Amino acid sequence: MTTEEKMKLIYEVGEEVIGAEEIKAKIEKGKKLIAYDGFEPSGRIHIAQGFVRAMNIQKMLKAGIHFKVLVADWHAFANNKMGGDLDKIKKVGQYFIEVWKACGLDTNDVEFIWASDLVKESDYWLTVLKIGRATTLKRIIRCSQIMGRNESDNLTAAQIMYPAMQATDIFYLKADIAQLGMDQRKVNMLARQIADELGYEKPAAVHHHMLISLKPPTDLIQNVEDKLERTIALKMSKSKPDSAIFMTDKKEEIYEKIKKAYCPPNEVENNPVLEYFRYIIFPKFEKITIERKNEYGGNVDFDSYLKLQNDYQDGKIYPLDLKDNLSRYLDMIIEPIRIYFEENKEAKKLKDEVESFEVTR
Repeated sequence: MTTEEKMKLIYEVGEEVIGAEEIKAKIEKGKKLIAYDGFEPSGRIHIAQGFVRAMNIQKMLKAGIHFKVLVADWHAFANNKMGGDLDKIKKVGQYFIEVWKACGLDTNDVEFIWASDLVKESDYWLTVLKIGRATTLKRIIRCSQIMGRNESDNLTAAQIMYPAMQATDIFYLKADIAQLGMDQRKVNMLARQIADELGYEKPAAVHHHMLISLKPPTDLIQNVEDKLERTIALKMSKSKPDSAIFMTDKKEEIYEKIKKAYCPPNEVENNPVLEYFRYIIFPKFEKITIERKNEYGGNVDFDSYLKLQNDYQDGKIYPLDLKDNLSRYLDMIIEPIRIYFEENKEAKKLKDEVESFEVTR
């Protein structure tokens, strides 16, 4: 692939790409780039963490980038996920990996690294301390949103350490690219800004879009002016099952959730049903058909999301048209995952065990 073709794939992953020229220069020099993402094992896995994450990793692999996935079990422990039960956290981490396999991700091409292994090495904690010395407590607290917390939360001392640990992950894994969600932006910018001071190579950042909740935005969220803060506030939550589609939802659950989803007529902004078409359905199928009865206009084919969006905005496509067909396409995506967990006895046992755990914020 040419440099331009590789960069095109990277831009398909990133809603925001910081350090694009740095990435391009390394590709042109023939360097084997390393990208990393980390995830907290914290309960059931929704479609953004599962299917979309797998699609994005495949694109990075196609661009010739070596991908490291950090299973952030110690981070989840520090953040009191799964009630701070490390055994449960590890089970959830194993389950996430099985879901990605079921999504078609070739996990042999991905390097999975457990934080519980990294923290055994003394240099890891030395790096945490170096980062702590290079920044202020005030800035570390501002980074608390990376773990789903607010500055106003009553943070524990362990949670205060979390951002320094995540910045350490970037340097310790020798990541050229931090490829995480937009909600992780603040810590990635911290790593970029202190890299020179600490003698590390400055990481680029490729931030993917955060799918918003299926539920309607509240007045409080609508009044938040900062774009990043709005994005984080609107994102789906696994602690609110109706806010997202999960990777092993049954067909009737998918239809019921999408039926209830927020989808105001003719409105595009903060419309989760349209977002699912844009970031899940079109990347998967490229061309789609909105099926409907002849008395309601008959079937309509679309070869781009923009055309669908424009027709919806113009009133040519109705909310029920979107919802019925989104449910149909989502079921097509999730059906093979359901089958995988039904036919693979070990995977099914793991899934059942994880779904018995209580999800904690």
